[in-house]
Amino acid sequence: YNSWGNGSAMRVSPVGFVFSSEKDVLEQAKAATAVTHNHPEGIKGAQATAFAIFQARTGADKEQIRTHISERFNYDLSRTVDEIRPAYSFDISCQGTVPEAIISFLDSDSYEDAVRNAVSLGGDSDTLACITGGIAESFYGGVPDDIRKKALDRLPSDLLEIVNNFCQKYE
Repeated sequence: YNSWGNGSAMRVSPVGFVFSSEKDVLEQAKAATAVTHNHPEGIKGAQATAFAIFQARTGADKEQIRTHISERFNYDLSRTVDEIRPAYSFDISCQGTVPEAIISFLDSDSYEDAVRNAVSLGGDSDTLACITGGIAESFYGGVPDDIRKKALDRLPSDLLEIVNNFCQKYE
């Protein structure tokens, strides 16, 4: 408890897809996160992630997302993936993961490119890719069919049912 870890941001993506106002997204991201990551930095990372997804889903362009996240959450999003990559290392904090994940999206030109950017940073690459992927999915209009099919084929039936139910309800 009192965790500031990046797991809060890794698991919050559905909030950005479900709620229909900035206020609700921020409140629900906090509520969903505080159960396991109630440190202010854990909540901030989750809120920034959900808010970026919400903005992408509701038509914001990349510069609007960059500006809104930078101003609201005080994250430095002025860097590029190429500038981050040489010195980046494993970091479990939201402060050391969420901005880099958002930049991985901002520097991309497709869903796949965004996820590849995140993985290319190294470190906690599955978490980086998870955060980046949620934003990219929202911005680029979904996960490409070939990637989606491969991912869904790997899920056990109980998890596949949850994903299918969520998608049917919120797509």
